[in-house]
Amino acid sequence: MNFEMTDDRRMLADSLSKLLGDLYGIEHRTSMAYDAPFHDIEGWKALAELGILYAFVSEDAGGMGGGGFDLLAVFEQLGAALCPEPLLGAAMAAPLLAEAGEELEPLLSGEAIYALALDEPEAPWDAEAGATEGGDTLTGRKTAVYGGNAATHFLVSARREGKLALYEVKAEDAAVTPWGMIDGGGAAELMLDGTAARCLLPDAGPAIEQALDRGRLALCAEAVGAMDWCYATTLDYLKSRKQFGREIGKFQALQHRMVEMKTAIEQARSITIAAADRMDWRSVAMAKSLVGRVARKVSEESIQLHGGIGMTWEYPLSHYAKRLVMLDAQLGDADFHTARVAATYA
Repeated sequence: MNFEMTDDRRMLADSLSKLLGDLYGIEHRTSMAYDAPFHDIEGWKALAELGILYAFVSEDAGGMGGGGFDLLAVFEQLGAALCPEPLLGAAMAAPLLAEAGEELEPLLSGEAIYALALDEPEAPWDAEAGATEGGDTLTGRKTAVYGGNAATHFLVSARREGKLALYEVKAEDAAVTPWGMIDGGGAAELMLDGTAARCLLPDAGPAIEQALDRGRLALCAEAVGAMDWCYATTLDYLKSRKQFGREIGKFQALQHRMVEMKTAIEQARSITIAAADRMDWRSVAMAKSLVGRVARKVSEESIQLHGGIGMTWEYPLSHYAKRLVMLDAQLGDADFHTARVAATYA
């Protein structure tokens, strides 16, 4: 396995990192991520102009990537900058639209913002268990639609003639209730009551599962980027904070905790790279399970090593810690994915 980034991906990551550094300083991020519309509309346009969305689609479909390592190049930078833009929905919707033979330019240019609406209140993390029925219209309720707060279009799963189908619904035709997540950024509830819809894929089960795995891999990469930031910030703090006449980073007990944190982060990075290389459901599930556990550990350790300041609203670490906890919960938490893999051993 080649762990080195290609020159194109490195250039993409470097350009994105610089743009995010210019646009999403922590004070600006905090000021807009917790209030409607829960993202920066001008920031979204800037990201689209940089061409980030083209990384989610293969060259054959008009993009410049579309692979697992392209997702890593983008989402690791988003995690390091704690960016709240609704790119997860675009990353999952792009291959579904390509599979359906739909025009991709509106998504790639950022003109159209897509969100994937699969989860239902009685069927979280399992599109196959949903009760929404489809025909020429859709009736049902979708919950925790990430990026739904900003979406112009929804890709909705529904039952059609005994199969799981994929529909496109315009936001203006549905009842959309946006809400802010506890870590910043937005999501939405989607109410469908005889809502006009267009069937894109009548038998979409396998395509939806692949799109979900792309989303889970993206979240793993985002977590790695956020954990790198937490580790570096905590290390700087230990080197500057003094107690008993010397820097607290000189105490062996704290040094050991930092080594354990770094080791866990590198394990999370390695399994994420392996999942990006293989792009099969088992590898992605194992990565999401491990990364979810490590993300919680890093968030807890970073705050404990900082002490009280780590929990304050004004200190950036508190927002990174909340994001790491939420990353575990999105698209199936560690226990959910561990159970998926364990079931194959029964």
